[in-house]
Amino acid sequence: MAPTEDQATVDAQGRGRADEIDPADQWVLNPRTGNYELRLDSSAAQPAAAPAAPPQPRSAGRRRAAAPAAEPAKAPGRTPRTAPGVPGQRRGEGPPGGGRRGARKRKQEKPRGKKVLAITGGSVAFVLVAVSVGGYLYYKHLNDNIKTTEIVGGSKGFKKDQAINILVIGTDKRTGAGNEGYGDKNSTGHADTTILFHVAKDRTNATAMSIPRDLITDIPDCPTKQPDGSVKTIPGTPGKRFNTSLGQSGRDPGCTMRTVAQLTGIQPDHFMMADFNAVKTLSSAVGGVPVCLDKDVDDDKSKLKLTKGEHRLAGEEALAFVRTRHAFGNESDLDRIKTQQAFLSSMIREMKSKNTLTNPKKLFSLAEAATSALTVDTGIGNLNRLMDLGTELKGVNPKNITFTTLPVKDNPAERVRATVVVDEPKAAPLFAMIQSDTSLTEVKQQEKAAKDAKTAAQEALLQGNRAPASDVRVNVYNGGGPQGSAGTTLTWLQNSKGVLKSGNLGNAPAKLKKTTLEFAPNQADQARALADIMGLPATALKQTAADAAPKDPMVLTLGQDFKEPGISLTAPQQAPEGIQRVEADKEVCAK
Repeated sequence: MAPTEDQATVDAQGRGRADEIDPADQWVLNPRTGNYELRLDSSAAQPAAAPAAPPQPRSAGRRRAAAPAAEPAKAPGRTPRTAPGVPGQRRGEGPPGGGRRGARKRKQEKPRGKKVLAITGGSVAFVLVAVSVGGYLYYKHLNDNIKTTEIVGGSKGFKKDQAINILVIGTDKRTGAGNEGYGDKNSTGHADTTILFHVAKDRTNATAMSIPRDLITDIPDCPTKQPDGSVKTIPGTPGKRFNTSLGQSGRDPGCTMRTVAQLTGIQPDHFMMADFNAVKTLSSAVGGVPVCLDKDVDDDKSKLKLTKGEHRLAGEEALAFVRTRHAFGNESDLDRIKTQQAFLSSMIREMKSKNTLTNPKKLFSLAEAATSALTVDTGIGNLNRLMDLGTELKGVNPKNITFTTLPVKDNPAERVRATVVVDEPKAAPLFAMIQSDTSLTEVKQQEKAAKDAKTAAQEALLQGNRAPASDVRVNVYNGGGPQGSAGTTLTWLQNSKGVLKSGNLGNAPAKLKKTTLEFAPNQADQARALADIMGLPATALKQTAADAAPKDPMVLTLGQDFKEPGISLTAPQQAPEGIQRVEADKEVCAK
């Protein structure tokens, strides 16, 4: 499908060769009101006209600017529109964008490169919060930029008091003006770069886990919404590359979400998918992304040529940096993931820097680039919802944002190393840490240990003797686990673990988020034994005040955190040894 006129304009601006006016350059300070006015050139393509007395979007705060020495002259054919809350400027400075009022023509550059780096949900949402000011026209323009896909059974929105899981997908589909030159322009695209971005319930930390595109996994059945409104289920395929979960056979991002949920046990709430222009437009809008190289690079395939040391990359050069496979490491996709993570970490730092937050031109450019590059699910498919999401995410300190990669190993079924499979002993603890909001950074672990006196007291309950499995008496309720969990757990306890004095009580009176084991003081030995068998954390133990009768059973209620018998609910407090990590507040040089 050919790009729309608006999309073509945005794509062209991202490569620095647009003839239209940069939106950030159209905001002019009115010294009489102290506010910026949006002055639109009648010769340029304009968004739809605003209605009379249009409603204003929520503002991140109103600030008045000092008036310059002289009022700027009004250009012919421009109609002022006041934008309350647009960040002001110091006396003597020009308007946003360095005082330019007219269109600026730039030299056309020939596009290069093949791959796109996905942007994290936190970074995009943070940008949207920062620019939640301005007039109705510009707000509507940004809102119209956002593209949506309806996911069958998808979430209608996130909850402020719950963890948030956003699946960020970078597709290699050749979209956007000029990107057909990258080759394979008729490809339906794949999930080329995929990051599961988990934000903790208390919003103090986040983990961004990359999923290798060449991972061999099972693709599940995928119900997809068709253009006519009907639902078609695309059959699953076992033992396929992860990147085929998108685009192939008509699979939509919802299929990639289902594949991730099946693979990790972590259900993504929403997705954000970026097109080929994301890394070019965002890196340019922020004024370039600082990177560090441990050696000289001259890669003919990606056209990346840089000297050892620090550089600030934008546009095509930034795209070449994140897509190169031959410049760093052992020239594998796994090493390219490390380069991408270091680049994203630097971009987050740059977006949160004062140089960006106090620069109106950068903020407007980032808003334009982010909304134009995104396709999201309908649950967060408008500017208001994305700004609400950004409000939830903006407080996460970069020192507590950790990038990691799903642990994998070479596929033993192949003689030539081309694909990988999950390294289960390392992956399972990592999944458990993400599910329990346990940060991969030492900072968060130290804070948690300092304030967790209640957990320490519960841990003491696990200290002591264990009763033999044959002496454990327990009744099992299903309070939120998968259907039939009480029955399957009972069978597992009796047949596999020797807990014969157990019973199935069916569904619990109410659903629980977490699994609990209620026991009396004289049943502590039994509780410790069952906790070991079930893999229950200390926080699951609930001791009553009075002793129980000799033949009274304990009560085990399976919560929404329960997956199946044999999967421990105890999250490790430290990441598995040797797991790959990049912390967003630290610069890492590409080697």
